[in-house]
Amino acid sequence: MTSGRLSVGVVGAGPVGAVLGQALAAAGHQIVGIATTDAANIERAEALLPQVAVIPVPQIIQQSDLVLLAIPAEEIEKTVAGIAEAGLFRAGQLLAHTAGEFGFGILEPAVSKGVIPLAIHPAMTFTGTSVDLSRIRESFFAVAAPNVALPIAQALVIEMGAEPIVISEQDRKTYFEAISVANNFSKLIVNQSIGLLESVGVENARSVLAPVIRSAVEEALAEGHVPIDPEELLN
Repeated sequence: MTSGRLSVGVVGAGPVGAVLGQALAAAGHQIVGIATTDAANIERAEALLPQVAVIPVPQIIQQSDLVLLAIPAEEIEKTVAGIAEAGLFRAGQLLAHTAGEFGFGILEPAVSKGVIPLAIHPAMTFTGTSVDLSRIRESFFAVAAPNVALPIAQALVIEMGAEPIVISEQDRKTYFEAISVANNFSKLIVNQSIGLLESVGVENARSVLAPVIRSAVEEALAEGHVPIDPEELLN
């Protein structure tokens, strides 16, 4: 690490990993490599980080001050345990994951090796393109870490252009439920509405619904949380 800049290795080059790698590079950090074996992910990494090599996980761990695990949530525990058992982590190294449902506790196998754990979850959806960089600047990232390391997680988020919000370990489940409900149900409702309009011959259903959806969401956000009687939704 030089002048506060980190050498960063990304494990997983899906939309989240590749875009966050690009955001960290834009903040001045050195991306030393990306670990992935998926052809689509390699293509995405080459598009967003053309000067960054695709290298094996052990090499990522060896060369990085910060290891960013941008892998499916269900793979984190096994992956971290395997790397720890192989003796690849080093004391003082930063290890961050991007899963919404977990705090930093899931990184315990690495912590036992002296690693500093960070949980950094972007509360946004990703396209896996450079368009996401502008979206990051409008987004919030949920962060969690031991108290001594929390400023590091917050600083990384700010450097990427987003705003950090601290979510405790015990509140992580509720946080993730809120994000998942907002994301999944929004898509479901929009999809159903488009289908209904198209079923009666409306060819530009998405254009018709766009202003309705935007205004409804803006109104709901402006009002905040208000207890709703289910019967009122039908009237």
